[in-house]
Amino acid sequence: MNKPKTIKICGLSTTDAIDAAVSGGATHIGFIFFEKSPRHVSVETAKNLAAHAGDRIKKVAVSVDADNDYLDQIVAATDPDILQLHGKESRERLQEIKARYNLPVMKAIAIRTQEDLEKAKDYLGVADMFLFDAKPPEGSDLPGGNGVAFDWEIMDHWDKDMPYMLSGGLDAGNVHEALHHSGANAVDVSSGVERVPGQKDLNLIQDFLKTIT
Repeated sequence: MNKPKTIKICGLSTTDAIDAAVSGGATHIGFIFFEKSPRHVSVETAKNLAAHAGDRIKKVAVSVDADNDYLDQIVAATDPDILQLHGKESRERLQEIKARYNLPVMKAIAIRTQEDLEKAKDYLGVADMFLFDAKPPEGSDLPGGNGVAFDWEIMDHWDKDMPYMLSGGLDAGNVHEALHHSGANAVDVSSGVERVPGQKDLNLIQDFLKTIT
């Protein structure tokens, strides 16, 4: 198994979790700005967390169909390295956001079938990176962080020259298999390092990172 070059621990809300991600060898951390999520953080909280992280690790601001006013606040507070767009943002909206903030954007795509993967092609040439996450279960209000996986072999149909992060149901017990079947070199974990939704477990973060670093 090739070790992933990029490892994101997402949905962080405490300085201890940030320190665990940094010390364990993660390359990115993610802050969630979506009130329905148990991992949601306020702009003020995120500002303090981002200051604590400093330049020790790359910061990803995750939003869901956010308007410009909200994104203005997020960017001003956290000085993110990447904006992750996890909603139904159009190609045109990505172009707007890139131009407004002069930041790379990562578009999240919900995957269950190969046909879902095809939808990502609408964003080629605009998105700087993709995040492929499992489609949420019926009835879920959350576009991500649901702890479910998709068939990783679907990624055989993706052009490996176009960078992406693999997400969805990953944990220390299955990440090797996920990397083997998908060929991914970047992974994103959130619920897989929690014992309670929204509360990161420092031991699980460390176990996950030890497995792949």
